[in-house]
Amino acid sequence: MFDIVGRRNWYFAFSALITIPGLIFILIGGLRPSVDFTGGTVWQVRFAERPSAAELQAALVELGHPEAEVRTLEDSFLEIRTDPIGLLPPQTPIPSASFVPSASALPSPAVSATPTETPAASAGAASPSASPSASATATATPTPTPSPSSTPGSPVPSPSLALVPPPQGTEFRDLQDDLESRFGAAETPSVVTVGPLIGSELIRTSIILIAVGELFILGYLWLRFGFRFGTAAIVALLHDVIVVVGIFAMLGFFFGVEFDALFVTALLTVIGFSVHDTIVVFDRIRENRIRHAGEPFGAIVNHSILQTVGRSISTSLTVVVTLAALLLLGPATIRTFTLALLIGIVSGTYSSIFNASQLLVAWYEWDAKRKARLGAAKVVRPLSR
Repeated sequence: MFDIVGRRNWYFAFSALITIPGLIFILIGGLRPSVDFTGGTVWQVRFAERPSAAELQAALVELGHPEAEVRTLEDSFLEIRTDPIGLLPPQTPIPSASFVPSASALPSPAVSATPTETPAASAGAASPSASPSASATATATPTPTPSPSSTPGSPVPSPSLALVPPPQGTEFRDLQDDLESRFGAAETPSVVTVGPLIGSELIRTSIILIAVGELFILGYLWLRFGFRFGTAAIVALLHDVIVVVGIFAMLGFFFGVEFDALFVTALLTVIGFSVHDTIVVFDRIRENRIRHAGEPFGAIVNHSILQTVGRSISTSLTVVVTLAALLLLGPATIRTFTLALLIGIVSGTYSSIFNASQLLVAWYEWDAKRKARLGAAKVVRPLSR
């Protein structure tokens, strides 16, 4: 029978080898949060003259953006990252329009502004017996013609107070025009602006989600398996989180890889998957403790791991193959999410088999040795008297 438990020190050393460098890079600031957390504007653009990243950054500094960061993407695209830039036009106060009654409600004027000679009027003027009042009435009451854009009885805006159209210029458009005058026409597939308040709120919410999730998992495992089992599972879970975050810290430090809001979703998924795999092993340990009562605890754990390792690896492989296909062939927008899940699933499978169960064995053996030493001390004291 293959002795997995007997080599637990090797597994602990390997876990330290992959977690300690990650912790170092986390502490030195290797993590690079995206605009979702920090706030700002991220702009992907390709100009007709294809300037280099250094030339574009120098132009942005001249245009009043010394904080701008420019990096090269595929197909000659450049990514510009600056402080938040307005994508919407500034709000212009619109004066309240006064309204006048419709043409049908207006009183008839006493004298026509532009009198038009009608046959009736000319006849009245030629005939000496025509009444003057009749001729005045004929020329002073023209038929009102309603506006084609209004209906009878509807309010008509005063022509002296026209509504002001919204301005067409924006801060982003002005900057783009300045850059286009230097480097030619711009092709802009993506522009994203996030305010700093939204970013800080997302950071706070993410921390709360991860902390509350782990506390609920810890409480459930304590109730179901006991204090030692629950604590060992949480230590293995923290191992998986440190591995994922540490690898992203190293990738951010060396290659500028950023993590976005989907990264938090991936972490929560990894936490659930890691605990799920650990519960499968712990359930088998609990069953075998009843079936093989009297055997050493290390041997019971070893039996349990050998009975569940095939199922754990097979389940993980199906997920790993799918995630690998998404990472290689999927869209770039979910690449961070897919990579974090892939690392977390592999780490979760490893920690459930080679960390959580081994920590449990090491804890039981340490407790047994401690009790043995205390028993030996109690026996020696009466003899010395």
